[in-house]
Amino acid sequence: MSIFSAIDISSSGMTAQQLRVDIISNNIANANTTQTPEGGPYRKEIPIFAEQFKNTSNGVEPAGVAVVKIAQDNSPFKLVYDPSNPAANKDGYVEMPNVNVLREMVDMIDAQRNYEANATVINDAKTMANAALQIGK
Repeated sequence: MSIFSAIDISSSGMTAQQLRVDIISNNIANANTTQTPEGGPYRKEIPIFAEQFKNTSNGVEPAGVAVVKIAQDNSPFKLVYDPSNPAANKDGYVEMPNVNVLREMVDMIDAQRNYEANATVINDAKTMANAALQIGK
């Protein structure tokens, strides 16, 4: 694997983690949305990642990561007793989104750390490439 392949793989990881942060931010922003255009409360979204490979003269090599799809979490909604809410059912309960804000914040920190790790790999690859160019001087 070349230095440029390492940079490509890490940059695809950075792109994937940025999308993950965007989705988490959207989940947090909609943590109290009880009515969506589709009807019912907001459902948490989850990015699904997959490894990407490429064929080379040396065989199959890793090529990075890509988002296969953005899935909805089908876990049950939370029921909150609030009879004054216009979205309350006949028993006074409101279906709230299946978003756990604390869990989302932990996931966001994880995504940021993964992004930073990929950025470090890119910087190290650039440093190694620069050092290799200095050998001939």
